Amino acid sequence: MQNLRELPKLRDSLSYLYLERTRIEKKASGITFHHPEGEVGVPIANLATLMLGPGTTITHAAVKELATHGCTITWTGEDAVRFYASGTGETRSSKNLFRQAEAWADAEKHLRVVRRLYEVRFPEPLKPSLSIEQIRGLEGVRVRESYARASRETGVVWKGRSYKRDSWADADPINRALSAASACLYGVCHAAIVSLGFSPGLGFIHIGKQLSFVYDIADLYKASTVIPAAFKAVAETPEGVERRVRKLLRHLFWQEKLLLRISRDLDRLFSDEYPDHEEDPYESDSALPGSLWSPNGSAPGGIQHACDDPQEDTEEPAR
Repeated sequence: MQNLRELPKLRDSLSYLYLERTRIEKKASGITFHHPEGEVGVPIANLATLMLGPGTTITHAAVKELATHGCTITWTGEDAVRFYASGTGETRSSKNLFRQAEAWADAEKHLRVVRRLYEVRFPEPLKPSLSIEQIRGLEGVRVRESYARASRETGVVWKGRSYKRDSWADADPINRALSAASACLYGVCHAAIVSLGFSPGLGFIHIGKQLSFVYDIADLYKASTVIPAAFKAVAETPEGVERRVRKLLRHLFWQEKLLLRISRDLDRLFSDEYPDHEEDPYESDSALPGSLWSPNGSAPGGIQHACDDPQEDTEEPAR
């Protein structure tokens, strides 16, 4: 059974909030941002990630308050379509990072995680005889069918995925909507990964980038969230699709209980290899000193050992 004590607030959190061209400040036990019609309060206790777009300023006190509530801050490009940096998550334990790193470094375990990442996308179990190349082929068919189905259901013309970062305005509305929606999904997945103590850079299917694991996890949900939301937004009107697709996604993420799904799926990726779910002392006491590494195991940290104890009588070493 999954241990959700690792991050009790994540499963109930709102997904994200994107802000741009505003000032964010701490007020009481929360934060506020400035809107043309006045000051707006933000329920950060139930927020997983705050995405800051161009033109935002944020005070030191506001950042501290967000960190205290376990809300990950990400700095993005306009309409959240590029990722620049992020803050830390809520967990103070490295247990999940150890699990991920060991599975990543072991070729056999790595392959098992890759197969699991693919298997959860299909309604029927994949045959054990299928190679990774064959599974990728099936995944390509699944994704193409998702685009084609959304096009048929909404009437939005689909000519294929096309996006150039340096020519955002040249893309058609559906590609802009898909890019903006994908950026939001990446932000939420990134927040969940960091908050649960995993590394966003240790990817299994995707490798070589600091967000490789984010792409691995986001691909589990694109067909059920990003694609339908983007096509629906464009079907309503091609104007202002970036802003409207974010609103559609926020409701869809809540409806799909996405953060709870991410938490469970992350746990299942490694649970067979590491079934131990004992309570982690670092989750209840973030100031607790960590252990000290030893070739024969580990020793408690934050204490003095042997002759380091000033109360211990020892002979003065010969000079």
